[in-house]
Amino acid sequence: MLMAYILINTEIGDEEKVYEALQNMEGVVEAHIVYGVYDIVAKIHAENTDELRNVVENIRKKAGLRSTLTLIVTK
Repeated sequence: MLMAYILINTEIGDEEKVYEALQNMEGVVEAHIVYGVYDIVAKIHAENTDELRNVVENIRKKAGLRSTLTLIVTK
């Protein structure tokens, strides 16, 4: 099982919209709106790297999303 965190920047005012979209996405275990450099932090679980890539690609297609940074957990 792979785990990753995705740090997300949204367009101004679109935090709630992106957050709500993440709630029902397969592979997204948790999502939180945060203050700071990023707007949302999402925790992802995937069976393998192909599944992880698919989840990240689906997240990146969400309307209102400006940029992402993916951190793959190693330990």
